[in-house]
Amino acid sequence: MVNHSSPVDFLLLGFSEHPGLERILFVLVLISYLVTLVGNTLIILLSTLDPRLHSPMYFFLSNLSFLDLCITTSFVPQMLFNLWGPNKTISFLGCSVQLFIFLFLGTTECILLTVMAFDRYVAVCQPLHYTNVIHPRLCRQLAAVAWVMGLVQSTVQTPPTLHLPFCPHRQIDDFVCEVPSLIQLACGDTSYNEIQLAVSSVIFLVMPLTLILISYGAIAWAVLRINSATAWRKALGTCSSHLTVVTLFYSLVISVYLQPKNPYAQKRGKFFGLFYAVGTPTLNPLIYTLRNKEVKKAFRRLLGKDKDSRES
Repeated sequence: MVNHSSPVDFLLLGFSEHPGLERILFVLVLISYLVTLVGNTLIILLSTLDPRLHSPMYFFLSNLSFLDLCITTSFVPQMLFNLWGPNKTISFLGCSVQLFIFLFLGTTECILLTVMAFDRYVAVCQPLHYTNVIHPRLCRQLAAVAWVMGLVQSTVQTPPTLHLPFCPHRQIDDFVCEVPSLIQLACGDTSYNEIQLAVSSVIFLVMPLTLILISYGAIAWAVLRINSATAWRKALGTCSSHLTVVTLFYSLVISVYLQPKNPYAQKRGKFFGLFYAVGTPTLNPLIYTLRNKEVKKAFRRLLGKDKDSRES
């Protein structure tokens, strides 16, 4: 009854129990994907082409935008194909690539958000030393650490997951190939994989979140000591976008991965998972640009519509 891992197609069940909902989700996911492509590409272009945005914050933001582009492109086309028609299959190779990229970029995002929190801490708590502490070389090193740690984590966790003894029906109760869903599909002993998943969750989810909370705790303490409304406004303007993204990201991750193991919670978790995978890459550029005057001015300069820039 146990079919050991072999290159046979999987079935991504996704939302197949709600056929009427699939067409609605197809339209929503397609619109969200297009907004993700345009929004994140625009941030990368502005951060690269506009000299006034050549700062650590926009360097890390362009890394985050590139990451969001990659992670959505790795699974959204397959999801759209599955939502549109009756065919829900994905090849073993396709599932393997999806799993590797999802682990790689998901881990990288956790580390990158932590690095961005450190950048915001230095900007608020040590403004006079900011350029000396967060210099371009350190920015490149911190970004490289985030990407390398993501790559290492994915390289370590992907092979054991793919070598699980999968059940013959090969039905993945999810819309993407990821570790919890593949562990659930296994018909043999999964204790090693569950321990590995728990350890990696502590290292790459709990620890980064703890460091982020420490950074923002230090920021709040520094602002409270000043006891100034102006200081509060400046700190809020400096940190609000990143804090919103972190809150959204971790609340969805917790909703998806720390849910009780019952059918109702798993169905609800699929919707949270969809919003985590598709919604956050769409909202990130909007959150960082809607209240950001520098980005708006850079966009106007790119279009040649900034009067101040032309006059100077």
